[in-house]
Amino acid sequence: MPRIAVVDLGTNSTRLLVADVEDGVAGELERRTVVTRLGEGVDASGRLSDAAMARVDAALGSFREVIDRLGAERVVGVATSAMRDAENGPAYRDRVRERFGVEARTISGDREASLTFRGATAGREEGVSTVVVDIGGGSTEYVVGRPREQPGFHVSTRMGSVRHTERFLAQDPPTREEVAALSADAERIVTEEVPAEFREPTEHGIAVAGTATTLAAIDQELDPYDPDRVHGYRLELGACERMLGMLAELPLDERRRVTGLHPDRAPSIVAGAAILMESIRAFGLDGVEISEADILHGAALAAADGE
Repeated sequence: MPRIAVVDLGTNSTRLLVADVEDGVAGELERRTVVTRLGEGVDASGRLSDAAMARVDAALGSFREVIDRLGAERVVGVATSAMRDAENGPAYRDRVRERFGVEARTISGDREASLTFRGATAGREEGVSTVVVDIGGGSTEYVVGRPREQPGFHVSTRMGSVRHTERFLAQDPPTREEVAALSADAERIVTEEVPAEFREPTEHGIAVAGTATTLAAIDQELDPYDPDRVHGYRLELGACERMLGMLAELPLDERRRVTGLHPDRAPSIVAGAAILMESIRAFGLDGVEISEADILHGAALAAADGE
């Protein structure tokens, strides 16, 4: 039973999973998430800022203590959208390796999608055609397939909660016109980048990562956050529409106080909610299942298999 630690250097958050892998399932020992906003400003400047890298450094320092305490046999790092897009991404990746002993591989969007699908569907029986939706800060992945099989389709789009907040939402609170423009762009991206031949037959949806789990917590008014009540929760399309309307009407300071919403996610949750809503609509679904298992679990399974 190998013990694997996975560090995800995401655009909006830096995350850690330490898990024991057995029989194709990653058994979670400890999981941590820190909203570090590594991708803040990357879309405009093309570079990771010093402040953003410092926030990630602080998170990695605390993660390294957990990894050492739990005695992980292997440490795997994955770096996604912000690191791929930033001019100084490779230099920061080297810094992470030297200072924290984390070899953060900058993975392609295709690899990111494949690992996410594997993690979200692990342990499930073969069944209906499923889409896994992974809304990140700088990109959103769509993976369509059947559990325990190789996905039949996957795409990584340049659409994310941080990226689209910076592109569309200039006012506080955002205007209706801004939210409408953001939603229209999200609809366009999904329908253009996921062909109808994959969207229309899809019968089940699984949404992973911070936007999805946060909306599930808001919908249930969870305080404190309870992963056991979030994992497997059915989030209906109507609930997404209602929460988007409510969140978009609130100034940022008031949004930070919404029950179930971590204050650090308040700046990007409106865009994230709009992206999820349009994703559900584009696939013709009534809602999605929320999963706590995602790319972290997929990367742990792949590492245990020597990939």
